[in-house]
Amino acid sequence: MGGEWETATWGNIASLEYGKSLRSYSDKPDVAEVYGTNGKIGWHDEGLWKGPGVIVGRKGAYRGVHYTENSFWVIDTAYSLVPRRKLNLRWAYYALKHLDPNTIDDGSPIPSTTRAALYAQRVLVPPLAEQESIASILGALDDKIELNRRLAGTLEAIARALFRSWFIDFDPVRAKAEGHPTGLPDDLAALFPQSLDDDKPDGWVQRSLTSVATFLNGLALQKYPAAEGQASVPVIKIADMRTGPTQRSSRANLDIPSDYFVNDGDHLFSWSGSLIHSRWVHGRAALNQHLFKVTPINGLPSWLSYFAVDYHLPGFQAIASSKAVTMGHIQRHHLDEASIPLPPSDLLDHMDKIMAPLHARALAAQLESRTLVAFRDTLLSKLITGELRIADAAAEVSAA
Repeated sequence: MGGEWETATWGNIASLEYGKSLRSYSDKPDVAEVYGTNGKIGWHDEGLWKGPGVIVGRKGAYRGVHYTENSFWVIDTAYSLVPRRKLNLRWAYYALKHLDPNTIDDGSPIPSTTRAALYAQRVLVPPLAEQESIASILGALDDKIELNRRLAGTLEAIARALFRSWFIDFDPVRAKAEGHPTGLPDDLAALFPQSLDDDKPDGWVQRSLTSVATFLNGLALQKYPAAEGQASVPVIKIADMRTGPTQRSSRANLDIPSDYFVNDGDHLFSWSGSLIHSRWVHGRAALNQHLFKVTPINGLPSWLSYFAVDYHLPGFQAIASSKAVTMGHIQRHHLDEASIPLPPSDLLDHMDKIMAPLHARALAAQLESRTLVAFRDTLLSKLITGELRIADAAAEVSAA
């Protein structure tokens, strides 16, 4: 570690300024981002601070650390970090991530990060030039991770729009019926019929969701407890579908039936509580109850069942929310009653040539991000503590 690094406390180098409550904010982009303890929650037409900025969660079971380059507003469940001296704020963000405010327990009954508790924490402060280099290296990885997130989202949005155009709105069929161009390659356009029959394209067959995919319900995995020192896998609960497993996740032993293992790319659908669906990208795990693993049958493409569930999801959510119970849910007969029209196999094969690469590339971007996150977290710890020098870290990032 360089000798010029200074041992200080967070109270020496920065202050935590309280945010202000907001009566309302928007989900549409505006002048300023709005942050709470868990991250960005919306937009407002004015900011409390100009970017760049660091936001530190103040109250709640999870209190995150967030960074923005933009003008921002912090609500009263979080702080804005304000330097007392010249600091690179992105370096400060990574240093706080390494500290992790969630590990600071001040004994209060409600989990919280007090200013006094954080001010007392020690921090190694490198010279400003090294702060900037550390921020640049870790920031490059975060920027790539964010780029992958946007790429995956864009590719999925394109595939979703194509699915709706072909399977819901029947745009190519209607265009041909009206004598208009379909906008599709000639070989694909030729396979679409020119008329509708009983509100679906002529020659297509209406099929239930349960006839295009299997919906495997998870197990009560407390019956397969992990033993200390033995191999195990994380248990996927509904919350894990959004974030992936954490150190607090339950684990199961490897004696569970093979069908109940979940691997990268598997399609998961929670049928109770928060009805959401996604492809799993967090490594081998175990399927818990209240979750379906959705697997296409009869050689049908995976994107077909994925976007069929995606299309019906708002309806399923409405069914669940209408139930006068603590945890709303759907039942299997709702899957039987939900359907999509299936085209002849030759047309589906041509659709697959377009849809499958979009679906696969989105998954590849998500999986690459998982690798980059692990790499970034390893580098972060070593760079913030001075264990790894800048030149060596830069070489590792270039290689990655």
